[in-house]
Amino acid sequence: MPMHSAILAVTERIRDRSRDSRAAYLALMAQMKARGPGRAGLSCANLAHGFAAAPLADKLRLRGVKAVNLGIITAYNDMLSAHQPFDSYPGLIKTAAREIGCTAQVAGGVPAMCDGVTQGQPGMELSLFSRDVIAAATAVSLSHDMFDAVICLGTCDKIVPGLMIGALSFGWMPAVFAPAGPMPSGISNKQKAKVREDYAQGKVGRDALLASEEGAYHSAGTCTFYGTANSNQMLMELMGVHLPGAAFVNPNTPLRDALTAASARRACELAQSGKAPLCDVIDERAVVNGLVGLMATGGSTNHTLHLVAMARAAGIIIDWDDFEAVSKVTPLLTRIYPNGSADVNGFHDAGGMAFLVRELLAAGLLHPDSVTVGGEGLAPYARAPALDDYGKLIWIDPPVVSGDLDILRPASDPFDPEGGLRLLSGPLGRSVIKISSVAPEHRVVEAPAVVFHDQDDFLKAYHDGLLNKDFVAVIRFQGPKANGMPELHKLTPSLGVLQGKGFKVALVTDGRMSGASGRVPAAIHVTPEAADGGPIAQVQDGDLIRLDAEAGALEIAANLSTREPAVFTHANLGLGRELFAAFRASVGPAESGASVFF
Repeated sequence: MPMHSAILAVTERIRDRSRDSRAAYLALMAQMKARGPGRAGLSCANLAHGFAAAPLADKLRLRGVKAVNLGIITAYNDMLSAHQPFDSYPGLIKTAAREIGCTAQVAGGVPAMCDGVTQGQPGMELSLFSRDVIAAATAVSLSHDMFDAVICLGTCDKIVPGLMIGALSFGWMPAVFAPAGPMPSGISNKQKAKVREDYAQGKVGRDALLASEEGAYHSAGTCTFYGTANSNQMLMELMGVHLPGAAFVNPNTPLRDALTAASARRACELAQSGKAPLCDVIDERAVVNGLVGLMATGGSTNHTLHLVAMARAAGIIIDWDDFEAVSKVTPLLTRIYPNGSADVNGFHDAGGMAFLVRELLAAGLLHPDSVTVGGEGLAPYARAPALDDYGKLIWIDPPVVSGDLDILRPASDPFDPEGGLRLLSGPLGRSVIKISSVAPEHRVVEAPAVVFHDQDDFLKAYHDGLLNKDFVAVIRFQGPKANGMPELHKLTPSLGVLQGKGFKVALVTDGRMSGASGRVPAAIHVTPEAADGGPIAQVQDGDLIRLDAEAGALEIAANLSTREPAVFTHANLGLGRELFAAFRASVGPAESGASVFF
């Protein structure tokens, strides 16, 4: 099927907007590639330091420049379930590389913090900035110039975007991303959400809540809801840096290990052939394919920041208008919690990424000719990995019909004719909203503002019984310049309870709400933020606010130009927050990726 005209128009608009920055990036990559293998330029002392601890056979290969040396960047730690499986990956990768005459070294580790652990805690104020720390740490790790290709081991929210930003600085080399996969399913998401709401209402105690959370988050692997971590995996697949079907295979299984070993071999093969360097893989087509995937799956709102920043690292400039334009023509094909009841394991079992890619390609919504590590454009990604009777990795066709139409649908019969994200604009600035989990009857809310400067102040008002009414909660000074733009996900149960009582409620904030945004309409990432002089700093209690997700409007019935903006000083001290003052001072706005680099 020919490409959809609107997708082609968005791609061309991005290409025109990015012409100069993309050309500058590619020129730098060409200059770096022209040097030849980095090891050839190292002095004898440099090189001896670089392989002093290697086994003798690896040393013999590393002495020359013909054998490919993979640089492994790992986000392993054993506290976080999503990253604990990476403990065994370096050994698998090294063995696979040696089998085809190559070598591999762990070039460095990057931090991997978990928003699930820090959610609602002061440490969350470092979460977004950790992405740029990871990018810089990736660059430091690869700066030894010992490597011919990169293999990135990461899964979660800020880790994958940070790895991508860092790897793009070395984009003259191939890069393959190898995820850990989701943990097996625990208790149902519906049951988990109910216990959270019961706790918010005081119906159950902490012991019951903890038992429920333990039942949901119970083993190695990524959390199974469709938040930012799993949106990352969908993106990496559609942008062509995974092996086909690598996203949602459970950890510590023969198929997962086979994919990891195959990823190492593929990185070696690409370096030997000179094909698919990362700078060619991540181009305008790949970015648009990622946008389409986000809309088709109701992906994480965090990627209105992360995908922007990743694209800019490749010299490609996108904005929220591009998200909006793609959303209008992309059907919503999945219902995965919090947009439905099933988790990513259910999505995978219903046909998963291979089914999704096949449907989007057939609908003309993806660039089929994008460069990928899987070879031959996106076509290989419409097949699913499996092991044959002899344990050999093969790829097979997905089911013709979805295994569960409540989770995954064909493009001809979508859940919604439009995608899961919308742009909102008006006197308060620009923001985004995730509507894929918001029922149509809740997509328009007009109510008086109740203004807070801290999420804990909101929760106190809720527990004091002051919010049993129609209202729009305005929680400001939560942007990147103010306090690092923490997620406000711990507000979800309380807002859900109030909505369930029949009140019209909504949230407006310059903070984040994450891929776990729930059924309450939330205008998030409001730009400009309050700390940067945005109009949200002039809102007062009682101002009538209208959030209209259908019309894409965020309106206020007040003359803000006559008011002085509120002033709020956040301490930003403790748990390392004082070390990030330079980040808060230099970070860019949300629509530019909320990065200290761009």
